[in-house]
Amino acid sequence: MAERSTGLAPASGTAREGEAAGGRAEVKPITPAVVVPSGPGFAERAGDALRALAAALLPPIIGLALLVGLWHLGTANGGGIPTPAKTWEAAVALFSDPFYREGPNDQGIGWNVLASLERVGIGFGIAALVGIPAGFMLGRFAVLSKMMNPIISLLRPVSPLAWLPIGLLVFQRADPAATWTIFICSIWPMILNTAQGVTRIPQDYLNVARVLNLSEWKIFTKILFPAVLPYMLTGIRLSIGTAWLVIVAAEMLTGGVGIGFWVWDEWNNLKVEHIIIAIFVIGVVGLLLEQALMLVARRFNYESR
Repeated sequence: MAERSTGLAPASGTAREGEAAGGRAEVKPITPAVVVPSGPGFAERAGDALRALAAALLPPIIGLALLVGLWHLGTANGGGIPTPAKTWEAAVALFSDPFYREGPNDQGIGWNVLASLERVGIGFGIAALVGIPAGFMLGRFAVLSKMMNPIISLLRPVSPLAWLPIGLLVFQRADPAATWTIFICSIWPMILNTAQGVTRIPQDYLNVARVLNLSEWKIFTKILFPAVLPYMLTGIRLSIGTAWLVIVAAEMLTGGVGIGFWVWDEWNNLKVEHIIIAIFVIGVVGLLLEQALMLVARRFNYESR
């Protein structure tokens, strides 16, 4: 009887012969398939980044260009206000050596800015040490809040310059008087914002603290401080802006070294271009202070996490 061929016997026999001849069959490595990412390419991502950068930078640049253009048109026919070109030349000369020192009352603009920042730091720091705990106390105890609210409402709207003579009378010196003025004017936003943050804490949190018989210190560290921190940082940001505004006016009246006195001295010397430069310097320093505190506020904002 003829034997039927299935077509599989030769292959099976070949495999067995290979195993018999070499001892084991040769195994060829498998090359993995290359996976090509299907997302946007580098060019597309770079284009998106450039468009986002342009959208963020173009509006401020256009606004500044409009400001300089209006400034140029307003001063093209002469007058007391210098042109942008003349102010730029004065700025280049001024910032070529901002830290020169030729006497106690003849110093570069850099030293004057640092002196003003030192006064702001001292007055603002004292205000924070007093105002933030006071805000916690007012928000925590309703009776104390009712006692102090009329006093705060009476003193808060007082002009900064009205406090300066009191400081000169008490301290008999210009620097402590300027520091006092910064303190008394920058303390109110920290008190009010901190107290508002305490009053907005849900009552359920405090009820749970009472049930757990937590101490006042644990209530402060575990409940009050994390919840009030965004409000407190908002008050600090407002206070630093107020302090920087106050120091310029205070230094104009007290004299010495500082950006406010420097502006008044340049006015006496009829250097209007230097006054305009000082205006921009004051604005830039205030902007940097505010942006730095906003970064800190976003860093410690528990609600955004």
